[in-house]
Amino acid sequence: MNKSLVAYFSATGTTERAAKSLAKAAGADLYRITPAVPYSSRDLNWNNSSSRSSVEMGDDSSRPALAQAAPDLSSYDAVFVGFPIWWYMEPRIVDTFLEACDLGGKTVVPFATSGSSGISRAASRMRGLVPQARVLDGRMMNDRPSTSELEAWIQGLGL
Repeated sequence: MNKSLVAYFSATGTTERAAKSLAKAAGADLYRITPAVPYSSRDLNWNNSSSRSSVEMGDDSSRPALAQAAPDLSSYDAVFVGFPIWWYMEPRIVDTFLEACDLGGKTVVPFATSGSSGISRAASRMRGLVPQARVLDGRMMNDRPSTSELEAWIQGLGL
């Protein structure tokens, strides 16, 4: 496998655990996507249409600021991008990250955590955001796959 990065946004720690497991299995570097303004539990209340996450997800052009500049990805061939599913897709902070990076010629592999939603809508949407990259279908990581299961999945990607 070529050199890989696991970049992830985690609001509650669930996606962070998945990202760390994936980075270990892939022998990849790890990068946390951090918003300039952290999300509070009030911000994450999807039952409140006025909460920050609800407002962001209701606005397709919303791009929350990153806490730091996006990393230089020139030395990576593949970038695994992890996130919790919000409203059936990736959070807008992930869109900010994707659009801030030079992903030309890279393979992007989404992975996500969710209580009930799938990843297909997010992967499809990400293809439109970074048409210069090859975006794979990705994988849900709710089941806490073992290192050997992750290694087999990564091997099957043909990176």
